[in-house]
Amino acid sequence: MAESGTSSRERIVAGAADMMSRRGLSAMSIRKMAEHAGTPLGSTYHFFPEGKQQLATEAVRYAGEWAVRAFRGEPGAGPDTGLMAFVDVYRTILVESDFHAGCPVLAVAIEEPQTDEIPPALVAAAEVLDTWVGLLATSLRSHGAEAEQAAQIATLVVAAIEGAVAMCRAKRNTDPLDHTAAQLHALITGVIKG
Repeated sequence: MAESGTSSRERIVAGAADMMSRRGLSAMSIRKMAEHAGTPLGSTYHFFPEGKQQLATEAVRYAGEWAVRAFRGEPGAGPDTGLMAFVDVYRTILVESDFHAGCPVLAVAIEEPQTDEIPPALVAAAEVLDTWVGLLATSLRSHGAEAEQAAQIATLVVAAIEGAVAMCRAKRNTDPLDHTAAQLHALITGVIKG
């Protein structure tokens, strides 16, 4: 996910997002995240003085924005183009990691909080998922879908893609993602043409 020429802070955030996509949040420590990002532990604490939750929260937001950029694509692109770009992001992550990485947002979302308080990373995960749903719903509405239908389909799309990514990791192939994408494509094109 990280691009060349990024700062140490950005490398740490990107590395944390990648590590969370592979191992979840509970299995990680600040030390492991720094090692994974190839940055000194002191730099990690310098940039993230509040510790693991602060870094995890920023990593979730980073992953969310990365997916949003892919979904938005070219100006004027419709919801189907956005869907396929979103699918392509995850297909690339899955294949390039040999099915060891998935979605860091989902990884944080499914973990049980260690306290009764809702951790900031979980709040960020919910916000990212809402952003993805909202972006797709807006695109569907602008292409003729009714507001309630657009919201429901957008929720279905995000839930289906996230579930398909998890299935791909388990099966070690992209068939679940490809099959899900084909059905979602048919659903979306039917809605925006209907």
